[in-house]
Amino acid sequence: MPEMPEVESVRWTLAPKLVGRRIEGVEILLPRLIKLPSVRQYQKDVTGKRIESIGRRGKYLLVYLEDNWLMVFHLRMTGSLCYMAKEKEKGAHERVIYALDNGDRLVFSDLRTFGTLYLIKKGEEERIAGLFALGAEPLSEEFTVSYLKKRLVGRRGKIKTFLLDQRQVAGLGNIYVDEALFLSGINPLRRAGDLSEDEITRLHAAIEKVIAAGIADGGTTFRDYVDGEGKKGHHQEKLFVYSRAGEKCRLCGEKIVKVKIAGRGSCYCPHCQKEKKA
Repeated sequence: MPEMPEVESVRWTLAPKLVGRRIEGVEILLPRLIKLPSVRQYQKDVTGKRIESIGRRGKYLLVYLEDNWLMVFHLRMTGSLCYMAKEKEKGAHERVIYALDNGDRLVFSDLRTFGTLYLIKKGEEERIAGLFALGAEPLSEEFTVSYLKKRLVGRRGKIKTFLLDQRQVAGLGNIYVDEALFLSGINPLRRAGDLSEDEITRLHAAIEKVIAAGIADGGTTFRDYVDGEGKKGHHQEKLFVYSRAGEKCRLCGEKIVKVKIAGRGSCYCPHCQKEKKA
């Protein structure tokens, strides 16, 4: 699933191409992806609108239109939003196609069709429960060591599960959580509320570092992810633990192990991320 660096890469690659363009029409090939409003109303309200800016919140991509309209995209597992020149052939998994005033297209594609699209007015974000409930996100002024410390107080669940909860820290997913825990030397099986102040400080710094690196590298691509220009990311070349089970740790040479935590695969180095016994 695209995480914060991937969605941010989509945002900044689309913005120069889309801002100022007008949407001439919308072809919806898979109506069930439109969650708000009705399909007919979505098409009516979007058509003719000029795109004013492109934003992002957590893993949600936000396309601001004139007259205070806001298109919201959640890419989920395999969704992508790409700018397509008029001469480019149609892809195999295109689900929603926005015709632009210059003849080009903005295309939402999705192999597994878990993506979700919404159209609301600015200020109505509470209508999208997941968007409205997001916690602070890395690299923002709100995401401080103090913020993280307060959120961790009394948490009895595992730190990996805590970090995946979008209500606590927005934008993190399996990839960057595994990487941040490795860089901070924290075992993913640790109880979240048991982290020391020093560990919380290290974890905060590690989260900021892996997110910034992921954005700089255009995201992480293993299978489906591409940015707004259809290009793959290359952060996968620099990962320490994620998807490296059975391989040697880049720092100590110990074999990376994989465990299941709340149904999610988690990779870590048993030497660099030692478990602390109660």
